Amino acid sequence: MDVNIRAAVPADFQGVLDLWRVAEAEPTHTDDLNSLDRLLTFNPSALLVAQTGDDLVGSVIAGWDGWRGSIYRLAVAPDYRRRGIGRDLIDAAVARLREAGARRLQAIVVEGDAQATGFWGAGGWERQADRARFVNG
Repeated sequence: MDVNIRAAVPADFQGVLDLWRVAEAEPTHTDDLNSLDRLLTFNPSALLVAQTGDDLVGSVIAGWDGWRGSIYRLAVAPDYRRRGIGRDLIDAAVARLREAGARRLQAIVVEGDAQATGFWGAGGWERQADRARFVNG
């Protein structure tokens, strides 16, 4: 199976939103076309997608704020899981963030998703138990 990982373009936005739904990614109030457009306007290479043929089968956001690299919204379509696509997306996100200058990376993972937490742990990422995440909005 030939999978191409690349930066998303606006034509991908609806496909990304559809992928997030089918992958049962935890929904947020920013799962909309306008939010994806703002993301790419601010940082054109932050949203990476995995494509096979005409199908978007995975995505991840690799955000860089000049201080720390953040990886979140990793999603792989159920029919394409366990084929290394998630790992390839993370590798591409890490490479992108390192290239931008990030020395420290963090992954934002849904605590109650055992498959997701297992994936990150198996990938050598250390769970930071002494921090809490607070959000507004």
